[in-house]
Order: sequence, then structure tokens, then C-alpha cells
Amino acid sequence: MDPGPTSIEAPTRMLFIGTSLTAGLGLVDPVDAWPGQIGRIADSLGYQVRVQNAGLSGETSAGALRRADWLLRDSVDVVIIETGANDGLRGLSVADLRRNLTAIVEKVKERQPSAAIVVVQMQAPPNLGGAYSRSFGEVFGSVARESGATLTPFLLDAVAGLPAMNQPDGIHPTSAGAALAARNVWPAIRGVLDRVQVLPPKV
Repeated sequence: MDPGPTSIEAPTRMLFIGTSLTAGLGLVDPVDAWPGQIGRIADSLGYQVRVQNAGLSGETSAGALRRADWLLRDSVDVVIIETGANDGLRGLSVADLRRNLTAIVEKVKERQPSAAIVVVQMQAPPNLGGAYSRSFGEVFGSVARESGATLTPFLLDAVAGLPAMNQPDGIHPTSAGAALAARNVWPAIRGVLDRVQVLPPKV
């Protein structure tokens, strides 16, 4: 990785809204979940960030929308939205997912108008059929384009379905899987940090 900034004026406040993937279900230390791993990568490159992990196990996009006002009560600089995993596992309506994700993004714009928004790409399990999986996967890019949010690559690329990267339930990443998930989305998040952080001239 390229070297990051040597210092910044103040920590960038990053709010991660998400499911059990974000919460780190099953990990010995929740800091090993992918948001914490993002914080470690950022720190190692000289970015000063403060990670707030608001992951909640079992939450659907509808649940995330219900929590949004409460989660956005304090000032933040970057909001990262990881939702839809449980919608996909339950085969819930793709149209409802689109509406809920759009509404969450709009809530962020309303409550935190200066915050940068990141939408995390998710995919539905393949056993739900090709048509459902395609429609599901298209939601995230569509909402990001329409709202001006930043879209990440698929969070669980090279993690989902691989026993070595997941806990015995086959769904939730190990710490190694979470670290890979963080690396999957880091380039997109780094681009956002480079836009929102105030950096002094390098010497």
C-alpha cells in the first residue's frame, strides 16, 4: 500500500451501520470485525480515525432504517452502510430493500448533511435463484449512483462460502475473513477519507 498522510488536524469520525457481519458476531474480540480492521489499516497508514461500530445481529434493512435517526444523533464525518445481508438470507423483497436503503441514505443526508456516505455492496445467496440474486446485487450500485454515495466492491469477495475464512456456521467470517473483507473495501473507503480529511503539506 502507498504511504498515507503523516498527520491530520482531527480524527475522522466513521459510523458503521450494519448487521452481524459489522458487529463481529462470534469473534472473540469485536474489534476484529471488519470495521475495526478498517481502523487498523487506516491507523497503519497515518490516518487518524475514530470507528463507531453500530452493527446489530439479525438486522434487516427495515431494522436499520428504524434505527437510523437514533444512530445519526451525533456528528459524524463518514457513514458506511452495510445492510441487506439478512434480507437476502430470508429472501425478502428486493423492492423493499431498495426503498429502505434509499431511505437510510436520505436520513444521513438529512441528519448529517456534511457526512460522506459509503454503500457496501452485498450479494444474495445463490440458492435463491439467478433472477433474485441479480436484482438484489443491482440495488446497491443503483442507490449509490442515484444518491451520489460511494460504492464499495462486494464485502465478502473471496470470503463467502470458504470454510477457511468463516466460522463453523459458514456465514460469519473469522478474524482472518474479516481482515480480508476490510481489504476488499478499503480502497473505496480510503478514497473517501482522502476527500474528507484535512491534511497538512507533506515534508
